[in-house]
Amino acid sequence: MPSGIEVTKAALDDFSKVQRRMLLAKKENAVETYADLKEEYLTLKALLNVSGVNLTEIDKIKE
Repeated sequence: MPSGIEVTKAALDDFSKVQRRMLLAKKENAVETYADLKEEYLTLKALLNVSGVNLTEIDKIKE
């Protein structure tokens, strides 16, 4: 079973990937793709907040 730190690291990695893809989708005006990614972004953001991760510096989306 993964430890809390392993789960948090995986969530941080996923958060970073989702943000990159959201920024690309926004640049390409891919509205549906952006909306789909935003759902995952919000889920990961909530998980990281509950885990005590300060997202101030790493959250590039700021929504």
